[in-house]
Amino acid sequence: MSTVAQVMTKRPKSIGPKTSIASAAKTMRTARVGSLFVKKGKQLVGIVTDTDIVRRAVATGKPLGKFTVEKIMTTPICTIEGNRSVDDAQDMMGDLGVRHLAVTEGGAIMGVISVRDLLLFYKRYAQSKILTEVQYSEPKIMQD
Repeated sequence: MSTVAQVMTKRPKSIGPKTSIASAAKTMRTARVGSLFVKKGKQLVGIVTDTDIVRRAVATGKPLGKFTVEKIMTTPICTIEGNRSVDDAQDMMGDLGVRHLAVTEGGAIMGVISVRDLLLFYKRYAQSKILTEVQYSEPKIMQD
């Protein structure tokens, strides 16, 4: 089974805590990602996701241009070691009710894994199994 480090998104994007929610949403759209780490100086202090923006800002009627991501970010950041299995990441996301996990190596964050990453992994895994079965299937013996 593949490890989280093999499936994760490397070099995750980050923003400052004083970034407006609207600006964070635009950054996510441009980068085509569903989460951004929130960085204060050199320290990661939280994560803001597309779900945070919808549930904690849009749905509550907050002015997206005036409120900052520090008001809606998730903290602490949920993490998983990069050497853990993809199944472990799936189980952890389900248990914690999150869709993004920071991937660590020796305590330092080196990437992020999302539900989307898991879906792509399992899709490729299933397709490889189907191709293997088709290529190596036993010939059928038929009687006249």
